Amino acid sequence: MIRTATLAVALFFPVAALAQELPTAPYLPLDMATQAAQAAVAACTAEGHNVSVAIVARSGVTKVILAADNAGPHTIGSSTGKAFTSASLGRDTTGLANFIGSTPENGGLRDMDSRLVIQAGGLPIKFGGALVGGIGVGGAPSGAID
Repeated sequence: MIRTATLAVALFFPVAALAQELPTAPYLPLDMATQAAQAAVAACTAEGHNVSVAIVARSGVTKVILAADNAGPHTIGSSTGKAFTSASLGRDTTGLANFIGSTPENGGLRDMDSRLVIQAGGLPIKFGGALVGGIGVGGAPSGAID
């Protein structure tokens, strides 16, 4: 009986110790991502723009896609790519496009990943300085409006 109890304790404590040492990181909750996407679609719709909005997690996994009524079919891919780019590189896509355009040797960034869309309309999402995702808007008449 004592042997069994000793074995059980010996096996339990390493697991408990590991569980306490697991890293934690900020993340983007689905309800917040949904609210942000809805707000972006509503703001663009109010200005007469039929856009799509995508929000991705820091990992690049798509959390939310919303397409306004009559948004063009290309806007879903555009918004998702912009959101992915901002989440992946931690930068706004307008600044990234200017960075690439100003220095030709940076042009290789466009080819790093086929999911990157380097056009205006993508922003990183940060909580307390921690990058947790990206938002992308596509379908307005210009990137400045996206």
